[in-house]
Amino acid sequence: MSYKVAVIGAGSWGTALATLLAGNGHSVTIWSRGKEVADYINKKHENRVYLPGIPLHDELVATTDIETALVDAAYVVMVVPSHAMRTTMEQAAPFISSDATVISASKGIEDDTCKTMFQVIEDCGVSAKQIGVISGPSFASELASGQPTVVVAAAETQEVAESIQRLFASQALRVYSSTDVVGVEIGGVVKNVMAIATGVSDGLGHGHNARAAIITRGLAEIMRLAIKLGAQPETLSGLSGIGDLVLTCTGDLSRNRQFGLRVGRGEKVDEILAGMRMVAEGVRNTKSVKQLAAREGIELPIVDISYEVLYENLDPSEAVTKLFSRSLKPEFG
Repeated sequence: MSYKVAVIGAGSWGTALATLLAGNGHSVTIWSRGKEVADYINKKHENRVYLPGIPLHDELVATTDIETALVDAAYVVMVVPSHAMRTTMEQAAPFISSDATVISASKGIEDDTCKTMFQVIEDCGVSAKQIGVISGPSFASELASGQPTVVVAAAETQEVAESIQRLFASQALRVYSSTDVVGVEIGGVVKNVMAIATGVSDGLGHGHNARAAIITRGLAEIMRLAIKLGAQPETLSGLSGIGDLVLTCTGDLSRNRQFGLRVGRGEKVDEILAGMRMVAEGVRNTKSVKQLAAREGIELPIVDISYEVLYENLDPSEAVTKLFSRSLKPEFG
């Protein structure tokens, strides 16, 4: 069945999802803040700013008018940076149909409120029963190029999760379903912090042992926080947990890993951020995840050390020393 779909956000991931959905036979309009991006998609079928060199589906339409994108859309896919989710949703909400399904494809925790993107969308007037999320180990350029990718779609009910699953499933994208929204979202957020930490370690010249340690203990921190918030442990052993964590911590296409590499090699955080056009979500999420963990009384040592490096000017070379000087304890329990 074909649907009208609005994709809100024309960055690399939004564009990749939009061209895939158009290829699935849906009528897709993608909203871009920038006229340059929208015009180039319409005229040249390419997003030369965020996905240069990758041809997009001929039937994909771009607009800078959010009402045009949203009118009569059965599905709305929100793919904006997490810090912009609330303001964008507030702008979009008046034009979203009362029976539309709204899907978050953004990974983040809102600063200060410590709310997930699902919760932010709900705050903006969408019923929780009509909200879903999609997450997993996925680089935009690979998906847009038709390379095999596997993700998970989650919603509070199996019915909505399966409708999102069917919407996105294609020859290149296999989609599993889940009703563990919390687990899927937390896994997708905290892994970005771990990717920065892994990048810093690699940038300092530490070896594979250190990388494996950060990934493994990083997963323990993700599970600790997610389970406290009500997640199912098995979710974190799946695509949105260990799958996304391994990809982001080891893949050279990871913006968060690349950011960490530069920090580890001695570049200043502010200077790196000033030169980046695409967002490294892990930078902001290090702060918001630390806030969330403090609220829940959860100990996250790697998150805490990463925060000190990014926000308190801790020398990266001292980070490992601080982690290793912590009191000894059992691995589990």
